[in-house]
Amino acid sequence: MTDIDQLNRDLADQSPRAIIKAALARYDNIAISFSGAEDVALIELAHKMTDNLQVFTLDTGRLHPETYEFIDKVSRHYGIKIEVLFPDAGEVEALVTKKGLFSFYEDGHSECCGIRKVNPLRRKLATVDAWITGQRHDQSPDTRNDVPVVQRDQAFSTDTRTLVKFNPLANWSSKEVWDYIRMTEAPFNSLHEKGFVSIGCQPCTRPILPGQHEREGRWWWEEATKKECGLHAGNVIAHD
Repeated sequence: MTDIDQLNRDLADQSPRAIIKAALARYDNIAISFSGAEDVALIELAHKMTDNLQVFTLDTGRLHPETYEFIDKVSRHYGIKIEVLFPDAGEVEALVTKKGLFSFYEDGHSECCGIRKVNPLRRKLATVDAWITGQRHDQSPDTRNDVPVVQRDQAFSTDTRTLVKFNPLANWSSKEVWDYIRMTEAPFNSLHEKGFVSIGCQPCTRPILPGQHEREGRWWWEEATKKECGLHAGNVIAHD
């Protein structure tokens, strides 16, 4: 059994706070991936535990205006610098020139997400030893049901380098996340007040109706088993 496996066993039933505390104690070069409500909960939990909080976000160039405002609001609220990662301009230009601005509606979102999200993330994760995400089991029963609280990142580790991924909110429900946000008065994306639950790029995100699962608002033209952008590709691989 590897150290990561043992750490997962030790932390599996612990609170998000305890998991984050253990992550920060074990790894100095660790960063929080920020984009949505879950990630604000992570920042709220972590920002008082360290003076060296690394937070990054992906600017795909296709985000809602409200999301850009949200990034700035979180940065100011916590007094932290959020590193904004951008896609390679040449890769974006080549895709748009060849296929137009909305090719994902025709041939799936994986190519666009690969250029705008996965490649910038890969470059960032090559510079850290571990990262913290807001993945939850109930976000997508088809792809995230078995997410552990600690894991070897199968998508971004290499034969010579192991990247560790912590998922402190894995056992929390959406209600628990939002109860915590309300209790702490943490900032949130104003799109949530307009029926958006899971928020990504503007062309690929829409509000959901009562009774719909939150991931039904993402890539709604594709099958449920494909509703991942590649940032957590191991989730999809595990359930093919």
